[in-house]
Amino acid sequence: MKEKKKVVLAKRIGQIKPSPTLAIDTKCKALAVQGVDIVNFGIGEPDFDTPDNIRQAAISAIQEGFTRYTAVGGIPDLKEAIIQKFKQDNNLDYRPEEIVVSCGGKHSLYNLFQVLFERGDEVIVPAPYWVSYPPMLLLAEAVPVIVATPEDNGFKLTPERLRECLTPRTKGLILNSPSNPTGSVYTREELEALAEVILEHHLFVISDDIYEKILFDGQEFVSLAQLDPELKARTFVLNGVSKTYAMTGWRIGYMAGLETVIKAVTKIQSQSTSNPNSIAQKAAVEALRGPQDSVAAMVQEFAWRRDDILSRLAWFWGR
Repeated sequence: MKEKKKVVLAKRIGQIKPSPTLAIDTKCKALAVQGVDIVNFGIGEPDFDTPDNIRQAAISAIQEGFTRYTAVGGIPDLKEAIIQKFKQDNNLDYRPEEIVVSCGGKHSLYNLFQVLFERGDEVIVPAPYWVSYPPMLLLAEAVPVIVATPEDNGFKLTPERLRECLTPRTKGLILNSPSNPTGSVYTREELEALAEVILEHHLFVISDDIYEKILFDGQEFVSLAQLDPELKARTFVLNGVSKTYAMTGWRIGYMAGLETVIKAVTKIQSQSTSNPNSIAQKAAVEALRGPQDSVAAMVQEFAWRRDDILSRLAWFWGR
């Protein structure tokens, strides 16, 4: 009897572990099925239903037969809705050629890392950070440089700390504001201070704005790309509909940035997933263009829950 050959996996897979976020979520769901009363804080997923107008747009897309392949980088209607959103919310101007729609925000980041970074490129990742940044950088053969940020500064990166970490191989910086997991939000003044270092050292910035609308206590969202045209040219703005519209399972993320890079991202997407889900794209158009009252209601509920938890914890610690 012939001896079976052992399957040797590619070395790159040995560099990463399964997503701990998804592992925790899977465990929580399994416990819930067993009847365990558990509150799942393991995954960034609103526990609200997708608003009805968005669901109806998807139903209409199905009924109208919008179920075939679309353009790889997104349908024109969705790109225009994204452009309108950037102009209205962020005072940023983009052309359709500077926009690509992907299968979720994570997919946008993965594609961008594959296109932007090569072996040995260093990318600054302020910590605490979303767990998937380093593995995705490793898969692009880049080097994630984890930079601790102090609690007394709100877990935010300072210009001084950024300068300390730079080397001739530093190519990029990831900024996530509002932050997952800390909730920290960079002010305009803090971003302007970082911008001086970014421009001085010609860094690319990956601005992960997926939690843009989840703000409390009158905080203002400012995108790094808003501050300066030269900075905008070096910033890739990533966003999506998952958190804002409770559409995590619909898998629609999008990115704006330099046309040459967006074209390359679209190329790599054409050889992996092709287009994002056609029906979800139609739903995303409605999400961006339709009524926004559900967003405010959801954020208000989140704020109430936060305050309730904090008051309960304060009571517990003060016993």
